[in-house]
Amino acid sequence: MTTPEGARAPRWLKQVNKLLIVLLRLGVPISRKESPVVLTAPGRKTGKPRSTPITPMLVDGLRYVVNGYPGADWVGNVRAAERVTLTQGRRSEQVRMIELGQDDARPVLREFPALVPTGVDLMKRAGVLQTGTPEELEAMAGRLVVFRIEPVT
Repeated sequence: MTTPEGARAPRWLKQVNKLLIVLLRLGVPISRKESPVVLTAPGRKTGKPRSTPITPMLVDGLRYVVNGYPGADWVGNVRAAERVTLTQGRRSEQVRMIELGQDDARPVLREFPALVPTGVDLMKRAGVLQTGTPEELEAMAGRLVVFRIEPVT
């Protein structure tokens, strides 16, 4: 997958994601600071369940997730889905993911480096980010998709 800026997701990412999905479904803690979960959404073309690890973050009492690689397939699947499932261990929840506009995404992106430093490190290694500062992330509004996570009631 190539980003508009020419950065590529690392080749090993797909294999690491598969391992993370297994560990998260088993309930193995991955990080003390971050709490990754498995996002499962129906494929927008096939309808088959597609899973990927994501790391939601809490900003002002609301949950958000940032797409770390422009052009990632999971974003298109989430956009097409009415609801998705988030799973960690035995806990699963149905949620809706609401895409934020550029202006609403900026303050969330500013929080990303402090709340999901592992994600910032991966994005720097892939060439999506240079420094990983809050200012750099905020400037990526419109290129990095941000979703607000809402429980389905």
